[in-house]
Amino acid sequence: MELSKSIYAKTPRLILRHMCLQDVVPFYTYRSAPSVAAFQSWENYTMEEAESFVHKQIAHSPNQPGTWFQFAIALAGTNELIGDCALHTPMPEPRIVEIGFTLAPEHQGKGYANEAVTALLHYIFQTLQKHKVIAFADVRNEKSIRVLERLGMRREGHLLQNYMSKGKWVDEYQYSILQSEWIEMKGGGD
Repeated sequence: MELSKSIYAKTPRLILRHMCLQDVVPFYTYRSAPSVAAFQSWENYTMEEAESFVHKQIAHSPNQPGTWFQFAIALAGTNELIGDCALHTPMPEPRIVEIGFTLAPEHQGKGYANEAVTALLHYIFQTLQKHKVIAFADVRNEKSIRVLERLGMRREGHLLQNYMSKGKWVDEYQYSILQSEWIEMKGGGD
């Protein structure tokens, strides 16, 4: 698999990079898995949606106010796509950003989500110099909640019936962490 044009972060096992055309099939495969879609806004994800999404992400770049950018999570040794991390930079206040993450079912339970989101937070706070990161998690999504809490994100709210998903109102927890907290927790941010 060809290496994409931009690598934003590296860990011993993973890279966060720009999406590329070779990501369409693996992206579709995990996005269409019922276990992955359970706590997401989509259902019955199609190959056409995957192709359109990846093409848009190839042309996009992170940290553009008013947009979402999806980083590919790939294995460092093979460049195989195993998931993605999202970065939302809101228009009204671009110094506070929102993140999200999705991992293929066969790669869950191996510490990859924790490793990828740690790398993403490092990129956000060290490279982009953002003030605060927030994340929302469906209250039933115990795996994502554990990842956010393990990373030191603080639960700041329980939002009742906060969004409509698959015909039902869903409660969410809101998490956040400040740049100063991240730097202190990481011992200077290096």
